[in-house]
Amino acid sequence: MLRVELRDSLLKLEGRLTGADAEHIRALMTRSYAGPRMVVDVTEVTFVDSFGEAVLSLLGRLGAEFVAETAYTSDVCERLQLPLARSGNSQKHESNVTPRATRASDA
Repeated sequence: MLRVELRDSLLKLEGRLTGADAEHIRALMTRSYAGPRMVVDVTEVTFVDSFGEAVLSLLGRLGAEFVAETAYTSDVCERLQLPLARSGNSQKHESNVTPRATRASDA
């Protein structure tokens, strides 16, 4: 079962991205793609089959960026070479990084 939420330029997917559900997402997005700043949140996706992978790859080719905050979804995005979003939910992980001190000579 797949739950889909489409709000402005955010497509949030939860559950299994397979077969007919993946085809439905492909049809929906090719008709109503929101433009160059589409973000696809796949964090709550639990399984992706070959049809789902093809749809995610298509969204990546259209310029979408992906939020993947679990090991499984990160692996899927890495394997399919999907671009990860650098803002929004992905900032949670970046907040644990200690900022580098900048010296005047570095500026």
